[in-house]
Amino acid sequence: MKAHVYVTLKRTVLDPQGQTIQNALKKMQYKGVNDVRQGKYFVLDIDRALDAVAAKQEVERIAKDVLTNPVIEEFTYKLEDA
Repeated sequence: MKAHVYVTLKRTVLDPQGQTIQNALKKMQYKGVNDVRQGKYFVLDIDRALDAVAAKQEVERIAKDVLTNPVIEEFTYKLEDA
């Protein structure tokens, strides 16, 4: 099983890199992009011995304890059978 974890800054936190990318897109005349938020992406290979509930709990624990700074970041994830 694979877990795809996406970590981004909270909406209330300034994202200077995202803003720089958005400004560059405007200068390059790309249209229709109202906002850009940058982040991190992780792929975790989860042991097949874990059932879906245990895998979900483990991924959430890892994301909260290791992959994010909960003061300024949030995460989403999806599990898929590999």
